[in-house]
Amino acid sequence: MAINRQLHSSSRKVEQNAKRQYSAALKVKPEPERQKEPRKTALYDLHVQYGGKMVNFAGYYLPVQYEDASIGSSHLHTRSNCSLFDVSHMMQTKVYGEDSIEFLESLCVSDIQGMKKEQSALSLFTSDETGGIIDDFIVTKVSDQNLFLVSNASRKSNVKNLISEKLDEFTANGKKVFVEFFDSQRQSLIALQGPQTANILQPFVNINLDELFFMNGTVAKVCGIENCRITRCGYTGEDGVEISIPTSYVTDIVRSLLQCEQVQLAGLGARDTLRLEAGLCLHGNDIDENTTPIEAGLAWTIGKRRKQEKNFPGSALIMDQISNGVNKKRVGIVKIGGPPARPGTTIVGYEDEVVGRVTSGCPSPSLGVNIAMGYVNPSYAKSKTELRLKIREKLYDASVSKMPFVPAKYYSPKK
Repeated sequence: MAINRQLHSSSRKVEQNAKRQYSAALKVKPEPERQKEPRKTALYDLHVQYGGKMVNFAGYYLPVQYEDASIGSSHLHTRSNCSLFDVSHMMQTKVYGEDSIEFLESLCVSDIQGMKKEQSALSLFTSDETGGIIDDFIVTKVSDQNLFLVSNASRKSNVKNLISEKLDEFTANGKKVFVEFFDSQRQSLIALQGPQTANILQPFVNINLDELFFMNGTVAKVCGIENCRITRCGYTGEDGVEISIPTSYVTDIVRSLLQCEQVQLAGLGARDTLRLEAGLCLHGNDIDENTTPIEAGLAWTIGKRRKQEKNFPGSALIMDQISNGVNKKRVGIVKIGGPPARPGTTIVGYEDEVVGRVTSGCPSPSLGVNIAMGYVNPSYAKSKTELRLKIREKLYDASVSKMPFVPAKYYSPKK
């Protein structure tokens, strides 16, 4: 009984922390879209039917959790089975034409030219002025003349403006490149995440999922519906897929998948705690236009050829940081017991000096400790370095931790 009470208490803390974090994000960082009445994804009615507790996130009504499951239990179910997330609020974009690769490379840090057909990669739109991260996104190279992008809903207007301005410049110079922004009324996006994903999804698709590896994509039939794009990726650290589906079919497909007992709906709360355990950044919290890829520990997203050519946005400043170092570094933090750290929590060093701040934090359902990520002075960035966190005017002992906090379980070819 004591163990059950402890798990229930931990789950409740995770739930309360996630709710506060999302509420704070909406109040502190309002986007233009958020001033309007929130939009509904095609799955809105299904969420309500299943007891979804709907909140306004990035201008959309989305479930933070469901009545029959706490955030903590949804989190643990994802780690052991399979959860289904509605991520239709995210922006899906098609860039195509003879000069599509040159076009996208003029905006981001990736070596798209060097990617293989149907290979996907995490990339960054960077600012030419500051080297900061305008947005992070997944790009799939469908072919040399066709690229598929999935980027953050909260940055939709920023990315649309960025792409549209560059498109005007390219077309004015006679370049052949075209862009389609897929509205959620046309194209929806769901994510299946967890170790049982492939076993559950296999009977519903006309491809062999054993041959679709992490960060690769393909077009397939899902539940008999053609032209669904499946990408083996996700935001949880688990094996999983994201599926782009024509909106008119998405509800029927989701209902079919939910017939499997191992599949449960999960919301924003679990998605946030899962991604934090996986050490993955949330734009607006852990990365923004004032944070460079080097400071954020994302130098690996910059293609080797791009570093050599030094022609990506913000390359002068970013390459200087690679050579000469930075003033802050993103780190993981572990704290045993007490309240969890929240975004903005002050990080204190050995002599009571302020050495950084927390950008994300929560109780870890998988580990039973409080985890966080944040930015610190580089001299405090080494793993196991002891720190203190100032929470409610009280100092709590903590230490720097390597990330991910929970080992990733991506499906990759056997070596």
